[in-house]
Amino acid sequence: MPGKGVTSFCFSPKASSSTHSHSLSRFAFSPSQPSLSETLMDRNLATAEPTIMKWDPQSTTVGRITSLFHHNRREARDFIQAVNSLQKTMHLLLTDNSTSSKLAAPKTLMQIAMKRLEKEFYQILSMNRAHLDPESVSTRSLRTSSTGSSTSDYEEDDDDCVRVANEMISEVEDASTLAMEDLRLIAECMVSSGYAKECMKVYKIIRKSIVDEGIYRLEVEKYTSSQIHKMDWQVLELRIQSWRNALTTAVKTLFNGERILCDHVFASSDSIRESCFTEITKEGAMILFGFPENVAKNSKRSPDKVFRLLDMYSGISDHWLEIDSIFSFQLTITIKSQALTSLIKLGEFVHAALNDFESAVLKDSTKSPVLGGGIHHLTTEVMNYLSILADYSNILSDILADSPPPAKHSFPYSYLGFPDSDASPAPPVSLKMAWLILALLCKLDAKANYYNDVSLRYLFLANNLQYVVAKVQTSNLKHLLGAGWLAKHESTVKQFAANYERHGWGDVIDSIPSNLTAADTPVKIKEIFKKFNTSFNQAYKKQSLCVVPHRKLRDDIKASIARKIEPLYRQFYSSHRLTMRRARNSVSVVRFAPEDVGHHISVMFSGTEE
Repeated sequence: MPGKGVTSFCFSPKASSSTHSHSLSRFAFSPSQPSLSETLMDRNLATAEPTIMKWDPQSTTVGRITSLFHHNRREARDFIQAVNSLQKTMHLLLTDNSTSSKLAAPKTLMQIAMKRLEKEFYQILSMNRAHLDPESVSTRSLRTSSTGSSTSDYEEDDDDCVRVANEMISEVEDASTLAMEDLRLIAECMVSSGYAKECMKVYKIIRKSIVDEGIYRLEVEKYTSSQIHKMDWQVLELRIQSWRNALTTAVKTLFNGERILCDHVFASSDSIRESCFTEITKEGAMILFGFPENVAKNSKRSPDKVFRLLDMYSGISDHWLEIDSIFSFQLTITIKSQALTSLIKLGEFVHAALNDFESAVLKDSTKSPVLGGGIHHLTTEVMNYLSILADYSNILSDILADSPPPAKHSFPYSYLGFPDSDASPAPPVSLKMAWLILALLCKLDAKANYYNDVSLRYLFLANNLQYVVAKVQTSNLKHLLGAGWLAKHESTVKQFAANYERHGWGDVIDSIPSNLTAADTPVKIKEIFKKFNTSFNQAYKKQSLCVVPHRKLRDDIKASIARKIEPLYRQFYSSHRLTMRRARNSVSVVRFAPEDVGHHISVMFSGTEE
């Protein structure tokens, strides 16, 4: 609220009160040969003087203590009508080259009227702060309907307009509507009478205090670059969340409501609307829209901060049409420019942070192999990160739209999992995701070499690639990478699993002859059983320490191993068990029944579903 000094300044009289105490009729024109304009002036002066002087804040009790518009709305409109008629007649006198002496009386009366309206304007703005708060105003679709119209309608057919206004009031029964209409009526009268500066000053002081208070209540603060740089990230995250909440309220309610009110009150003048709205909102809007740029430029860059900056980018982007509409004046272009600059700086931060993320993946120095060929921590960290990142695919599409794709000459395009064709290249955001996953897979391929056992290498690759595929299938990565990418990598998982079987269980499978006639003597049969016992026992002991966390992959591998071993062994066992039963020490020779083999395979690969 403006202070007492402001109030006294706004309402300091331009003419002394002693002048007002005498009747203005002594300025009446000489009856000798009056012109048409002089005759009209005499008539308007006689009509306007009682109405205006009644509400002179300097000379009458009612003028000092009573609000004209609150006291009697019909009388208030009569007052406006009298001032408008007086102003028109004064203009007519000027065009007739009348002497300044003939304008003295109407000028004095006009000054009194303007003081009254200036006071009314201030009182309505001050007393209706609650009714004119941005939330109340922003619910009204008054901007388009009010801009371009004028209260000249009141002058042309006052009775009809009063009737329409009363009907609207009776329907809406809203104090904010009444206040807005009164403010508009006063503003247009003062502007047309040459008192725009006084009207604007009062409006700017009061409305800026309301906007500034709103920004303060939204906890929007101005930080220096040094403050942001030194701020703990957890604290800054809270500030960012608070900023996101403030942005929505500020755009949809605070600034939008202020724009609607300003457009309505000063509908008759584009330049006044622009000047008032800009001065009222610029400071708060620049602080609000400048915060993301400050964070992007002065935060210590790291991949884990990307999501909060994407949230800020999303906030501005989601409200851009509203921002562009609200701040559409030429004078407010710096505000839109600040919002756009913040978007650019946020995008640059995300670009750089993703490059840092890729470097971090490629520089991972963990050398200890994961027990049992299980999921590497790098795989879970990268894929969890990328699956969350994919939730921002729309925003990333904007940020990465101008990013150059990886040079096709440096590697086969199919390495990314996309068709090696120029017909329909993948969008930049899809290429970026595929590229980051490729960086992970290359690193995993190198880490597989830390296993001395070849079968474990392939199981490690199968487990980790299956984890990657599963994460893609259950996140928005699925839509970014597409069915072709998934099919290619699912096929690779099967290849890794097949290689694991060949190296881990090949000796067991090869120990059983596919041709039963090859075992034609008890000695050969005994050798085959012993070889199977040894190879199966060794494979089982080694592979039982392996883990396959993904349920389907685990079941598929066990089923595949069982299909390759059980039928052949069952057939061989059924064909030669009687021969071995008659042989000496048959118990030590035939150690596994077919059911035992199936059971051993079925309980392998402990692990939980990922």
